[in-house]
Amino acid sequence: MASLHTTITALFPSIQTPRSLLTHPKPILNLSLSTTTFPSLSLKLTRPRHSAGSLGARMVSTAAASYALALADIAKSNNTLDATTTDIEKIDEIFSDPQVFDFFANPTVDAELKKKLVDEIATSSSFQSHTRNFLNILVDAKRIGLVKEIAKEYEFVYNTLTDTEMAVVSSVVKLESQHLAQIAKQVQKLTGAKNVRIKTVIDPSLVAGFTVRYGNSGSKLIDMSVKKQLEEIAAQLDLGDIKLNE
Repeated sequence: MASLHTTITALFPSIQTPRSLLTHPKPILNLSLSTTTFPSLSLKLTRPRHSAGSLGARMVSTAAASYALALADIAKSNNTLDATTTDIEKIDEIFSDPQVFDFFANPTVDAELKKKLVDEIATSSSFQSHTRNFLNILVDAKRIGLVKEIAKEYEFVYNTLTDTEMAVVSSVVKLESQHLAQIAKQVQKLTGAKNVRIKTVIDPSLVAGFTVRYGNSGSKLIDMSVKKQLEEIAAQLDLGDIKLNE
């Protein structure tokens, strides 16, 4: 991956591509809920479950949606849906760097050079062969600029196909794994989802506590971000050992 950084920098001297972003994408936590219990919580949030109809309604006729569906279909057909999802998460993380994104989206950069860099990324990240081919297709079709939108659409398709609820937990301090498991269990209870995936975000602007967003486009919110509120329910949630910034 060092050569990727070097090549981009050579083409655009002002670009300083963070190596850590290219080599250490942030994982999304997949929690096992079979042995976890969650204390009673006074929340009455409900939402409709995913269905084939909701998938059709959500996946409107857009280029990003079409590409995401095509990739998911290939992954499902060769039984690599989970592995392909891991690839997409890495791609989303890498292309979150505006310098990397701008390099690939730049129409003045030769397509063959872009595909060479795609091969470097795919090799260093151990992508599935069809994921590598998919990125090259996007380059050839001049659609690589849609890669982040495609990643979002793919996540929705994956979650629908596997009956998985994605919950984004934002907190001021890092929460322990057992607390995340409790949150996942509660989200599962509220939604009826077969699986729950937790994505963590550190957000100092919350002042204290945490929030949980889930549902279509994060439409549902559990807000425990006010310090006073968190202290009042800490005993009920059995999260009293969370250390808050003073």
